[in-house]
Amino acid sequence: MLNRPHRGVTLIELIVAIVIVGIGLAGVLLTFTTTVRHSADPMVRKQLSAIADEMMEEILLKPFAVTPPNPPFAGCARLSFNDVRDYNGYSSVNICDIDGTTVLNGYKVSVSVSPPAASPVSLSGVAATDQLTVRVNVTHESESYSLIGWRTCFAGPTWPCP
Repeated sequence: MLNRPHRGVTLIELIVAIVIVGIGLAGVLLTFTTTVRHSADPMVRKQLSAIADEMMEEILLKPFAVTPPNPPFAGCARLSFNDVRDYNGYSSVNICDIDGTTVLNGYKVSVSVSPPAASPVSLSGVAATDQLTVRVNVTHESESYSLIGWRTCFAGPTWPCP
């Protein structure tokens, strides 16, 4: 008989190849599941930042003080807010637009407006009583984002701030 080389794969070689490919595939799938599980985290942080930025901008664009002050807020509508101080103590469980229509659920926003403990910057001609610190806190589950801004009565000595 002639000596012919054997062709093909033995059962043991096939099992070893399947085990090696299976281990490699399990590692790749583990990486994908970890990535997918945490893929929403950057979106939540981005939304927290956007909500805080928008609220801070809305507050700082209002006048420093208007007399007489508005009555306390009801719900999450902010249409009656006519100056920065009206936002003090504002809190909402859902994110609402200025009319009070819920825009985003599951996020909580709270605002505090107070005179600063110490002036953040030396402002010539602006008394400490003419400065306000605005804090906006936004939370979603365990994530939290805070912004701090300052507002002054920059009208100068020609307009006394209340």
